[in-house]
Amino acid sequence: MNFKEGEVLYFDKPLRWTSFALVNKVRYHISRKLGVKKIKVGHAGTLDPLATGVMIVCTGKATKRIEEFQYHTKEYIATLKLGATTPSYDLEKEIDATYPTEHITRQLVEDTLKNFVGTIEQIPPAFSACKVDGKRAYDLARKGNEVELKPKTLVIDEIELLECDLPVIKIRVVCSKGTYIRALARDIGEALGSGAHLIGLIRTRVGKVKLEDCMQVENFETWLDQQDIEITND
Repeated sequence: MNFKEGEVLYFDKPLRWTSFALVNKVRYHISRKLGVKKIKVGHAGTLDPLATGVMIVCTGKATKRIEEFQYHTKEYIATLKLGATTPSYDLEKEIDATYPTEHITRQLVEDTLKNFVGTIEQIPPAFSACKVDGKRAYDLARKGNEVELKPKTLVIDEIELLECDLPVIKIRVVCSKGTYIRALARDIGEALGSGAHLIGLIRTRVGKVKLEDCMQVENFETWLDQQDIEITND
């Protein structure tokens, strides 16, 4: 393996880790192994701290492929709780409103989900990495500022209802780059007339890379020790 020439690694991002923290950990172990102070390492597609799953990490010259990986189709397993909303659309913030759910049936959920398949417009969450006047939306939102984001066009290829234990539902979503599953949860909740927020999210696939192809970050140092590593001098 040659980390400077470029390698592509697959990780299962742990719960409560930021994507940046995962990249930092990988960079630290590779730098230490190579005996260098600095090496390029980047990830292809952010995952929220409260999400887990597939994260593609590129090193060295392979970081040029990051954009290519970002455009790959992604698959998620999302767990939504109906009847309540939060400002962040997930568990990062406390519940700010509750709604009735008595009118919701499995049939209504299935019929509603069909409306989200295809090309849709989605307003990203205020608590997101989108930029507003050069600043990250989440930095503004966490300071209590009003954040107005424009709708983005994206494609939902598939939505499948996996479990319906009301007021909790579990769905499988196959979608394009730029899809915020938290925002999808918000929109599904609105369409059902009950509000909703995300209580669990796993990214199970990016392109052809599946969760079972990924290594756990805590095993990375041991894995690294077992590799035949080529060290090149710049």
